[in-house]
Amino acid sequence: MLYLSEVLMQHPDVESFEQLVETVRERSKSEMFFRIDVKPQFADTPENWEDRLEAAFT
Repeated sequence: MLYLSEVLMQHPDVESFEQLVETVRERSKSEMFFRIDVKPQFADTPENWEDRLEAAFT
């Protein structure tokens, strides 16, 4: 299971929401499940951030 908090801790170089989306998309290739357990604190995080991250994972 991939947790969003793990992605954020393991990739400190991610500096924007768009970079996070790409990182989640890459990590989805090696994981079966994704759990959103924190809200990303980027300035460009959109209102529909949960939907966008789930879509990037699937």
